[in-house]
Amino acid sequence: MRRNLSLALVAAAVLVANGGAGRWFADVTGQAGIRHKHTNRAFENPYAHIMAGYTALGASGAVADFDGDGWEDIFATDSQKSGKNRLYRNNGNLTFTDVAREAGVAEGNDDRNASSDALWFDYNGDGRPDLFVIRFGQSLLYENLGNGKFRDVTRQAGLTRYANSITAIAFDYDLDSDLDLFVGDYFQPVDIFKPNTPRFFPENFETANNGGGVAVFRNDKGAFTNVSAQVGIKISGWTLDLGHADADLDGDDDLYVAADFGTDRFFVNNGNGTFTDLTDKAIGVDSKKGMNVDWGDFDNDGYFDVYVTNITDDYMREGNFLWKNNGNLTFTDVSREMNVHDTGWGWAAKFFDYDNDGWQDIYAVNGWVSAGKDSYVPDIFEMVVKANQDFADARNWPPMGNKSLSGYQKNRLFRNHGGQAFKDEATLHGVDSVRDGRGVALADFDRDGRVDMFVSNANAEPFLYRNTAPARSWIGFEFEGRKSNRSAIGAVVTVTAGGRTQKLFVNGGNGFASQSSREVRFGLADAGQAAVKVRWPSGETQVFENLAANKTYKIAEGGKPAAWMAKR
Repeated sequence: MRRNLSLALVAAAVLVANGGAGRWFADVTGQAGIRHKHTNRAFENPYAHIMAGYTALGASGAVADFDGDGWEDIFATDSQKSGKNRLYRNNGNLTFTDVAREAGVAEGNDDRNASSDALWFDYNGDGRPDLFVIRFGQSLLYENLGNGKFRDVTRQAGLTRYANSITAIAFDYDLDSDLDLFVGDYFQPVDIFKPNTPRFFPENFETANNGGGVAVFRNDKGAFTNVSAQVGIKISGWTLDLGHADADLDGDDDLYVAADFGTDRFFVNNGNGTFTDLTDKAIGVDSKKGMNVDWGDFDNDGYFDVYVTNITDDYMREGNFLWKNNGNLTFTDVSREMNVHDTGWGWAAKFFDYDNDGWQDIYAVNGWVSAGKDSYVPDIFEMVVKANQDFADARNWPPMGNKSLSGYQKNRLFRNHGGQAFKDEATLHGVDSVRDGRGVALADFDRDGRVDMFVSNANAEPFLYRNTAPARSWIGFEFEGRKSNRSAIGAVVTVTAGGRTQKLFVNGGNGFASQSSREVRFGLADAGQAAVKVRWPSGETQVFENLAANKTYKIAEGGKPAAWMAKR
């Protein structure tokens, strides 16, 4: 009774916020009890005056049902030296309680470490999501003990390396039924808090090869080994994001790497525990500033496409990529034709069907540093035009002070019009904030059939947006692998309903500074039932006919669908 009353009060607040109609998202952050402010890291070294811009990162949100009660929870990071990370437990009524301290995961920031991102993944296959806190410094792995508590298992898992990591995803690249770890590093492994050299900045704006690159850790029953060189992924760009999907539908997942400085890379999985760099054939030479990777089938042609944000501003007209998958391991950029080319200084962007019409929409957050009225851009230009400038030397960069750099930019909500074009409706639906957005984590937090958004912002409070779009049919799936990895990461799901076929997959953390729910959710428009095909990572295929709409089904590999039931 109490839960129903709380939801009714929230619904009433939503109607007031929407003026009764029109807007399809409502800011419920305050009512939900999510009140923390992310704070950027402040440095105390000789180069601190120019590091503020490069390290205005670390505001992230990662979603998982950590306590197994059926309600999606949120882990949110802070970055300041004394800052505490937050674990927001979902109370089941669209309110949350921070239990990070009691759970043992509040710490993550100190003199030599700053939290930059987080990833939930079941590293030991016990059915509970464990927590990987990604840091500039030494990242942390916490084992979920199943009683609301976590313990630090970083050392025993073999993940003690020092690196300036900014992103991570987990998927079973070698199909041995456990989740392997892919970590993207920004700076090289220098101590950026007390550097012993001034030469730790990008050597070149387009082709820098002095970044941190990508590290691949093979999982062997909970113990990790760095196998980057052996598997064929050895790069040294300034990685900002990683994304995986089965691009060629051959049963194993491939990898896209977005690099801020240095070129983006596409690696095809050879199916034998190695990858081949297929960048030249797949996407060609890229000199843009890759920020985000998300995979989704925007045109419902059965192949997973890629959305990569870059920089589009008055002085740097790069534009985003919407890489249409041609079905032969090549991609064509259709971002201009589809009207998703320009989102400003882009960060996270996610595919999802916010109106449940059966087409994947996109939400993108933007903005670098929003500060004073003066711009930092002229200072950068003055540096760039100097002859024989050594960009890698931090001493050559002008101080940033309180100047803004591509700040105060509106976020974008692109509605998909039948796979033919997108239209920005962020202002219409109240999600056009000008805070410096970083991450977008998606989940149906209140289990009402509509996907909500948690948006993290650098040096500012986050947003929790409740989706209030008009009700339409939907269907959701949660999977448990038996032969496959237990989390079923990489499982491909095809749904046919109302004369339309859609394809999604279980992803292991795609999206900059964010991780969305593992639940696979389809909008069905007005259809009342669906036919479903699941291709598990093991290669096993299952088909289910006439599943009723407006339910989430739990499916264990080889078993039958069971409708989800809440525990409270």
